[in-house]
Amino acid sequence: MKDLLRARTSLKEEIEILLNNQVKMEAEASAKYLAMASWCDRNGFKHSAKYFLNQSDEERGHMLKIFNYLMTVGGTAISPEVAGVKQEYPTFKSVFETALQSEIAVTQSINRIVTAARREEDYATENFLQWFVSEQIEEEDNARRAIELFDVIGEEGTGLYVIDKAIGKLGSDE
Repeated sequence: MKDLLRARTSLKEEIEILLNNQVKMEAEASAKYLAMASWCDRNGFKHSAKYFLNQSDEERGHMLKIFNYLMTVGGTAISPEVAGVKQEYPTFKSVFETALQSEIAVTQSINRIVTAARREEDYATENFLQWFVSEQIEEEDNARRAIELFDVIGEEGTGLYVIDKAIGKLGSDE
């Protein structure tokens, strides 16, 4: 049966596995951002909560984009399980540090898939992934900018309030 399914697609098994792993990674990122939104909301950072809700939606959109691509090219798209999402963070800043690390990990994963697609001469997948390569530049930039706000504004006095308001404007060309 497996060989019959492989005969119906030009997608190599290795690429299909990597893309399904990316579907899972995007689903996990969406869930992490939901947890971050909840943490920010519980701690009075309403603008940041909204920012992370939007980020969660974006990550889910990325997941669906890859999921649909897998189905379009005749691959098997696997609905991911997401468990063990961290719900608590020690500080407001640590939420954004975690977000940046997540974005860097996503970028590295996308780059590995592009490399594998090139090696397998799967130019359709390489072309499909170029959108994600560009998107990750923006995602990492926003995450870095959020952390920079802590250094520029400072956390003392009304600093956290000002940072929260500024984060609400990230990605909107301020």
